[in-house]
Amino acid sequence: MSLADTISKTFVPIHREGYPFIAIAGVATLILGWFWSPLFWIGLILTAWVCYFFRDPPRVTPVRDGLIVSPADGTVCLIGPAVPPRELDMGEEPLMRVCIFMNVFNCHVNRAPMAGRITRVAYKAGKFLNAELDKASEHNERNGIVIENENARIGVVQIAGLVARRIVCFVKEGETISAGDRFGLIRFGSRLDVYMPYGTQPSVALGQTMIAGESIIADLNSTEKNDVVTRYS
Repeated sequence: MSLADTISKTFVPIHREGYPFIAIAGVATLILGWFWSPLFWIGLILTAWVCYFFRDPPRVTPVRDGLIVSPADGTVCLIGPAVPPRELDMGEEPLMRVCIFMNVFNCHVNRAPMAGRITRVAYKAGKFLNAELDKASEHNERNGIVIENENARIGVVQIAGLVARRIVCFVKEGETISAGDRFGLIRFGSRLDVYMPYGTQPSVALGQTMIAGESIIADLNSTEKNDVVTRYS
């Protein structure tokens, strides 16, 4: 392995959304350090944390038909039937919902739970309640997308939290996306809700740690298979 390969595999890539924040933190560190040297070291630590927050590591995604993978790093905080937000236009009947809470130390790049076509992107302004609360699904600022393919139709909702003040969505209606592809990012703590067909049996438990693009939330197929194919993204 060459030196360049070693370096590239040692340092985790940073998402481009983080560049402005890293630049601001770096400049502020230099200015503060000019007035008082201890502030330079404090600013340097904060700048390093901003780099860490916007990390974007590659993931190995299971791509077998019917698999629903986690859209976010974090912890499963809610599981059960729930009516999807109206703006998703997914009906008034409850669907199976799995909620994943991201704290400020999780990677905040969001990935598609399954492959398909983006049929809806809907943003709704709202409050900034604790994202772990069930009522955050209804009251908090959020952005939802609907993904459809020949086998299923699911909804994914990015929800802002107490600290999160900016939801970023990279996709548009009509685009085709693959499982594990990056579709958005939420800055500084938040939650992702996944709405699946009613009757879906989640493969996760409350409190389980999830890895975006890798951890399997559910298998929509009734037949079990062991030959799981993966993709590197």
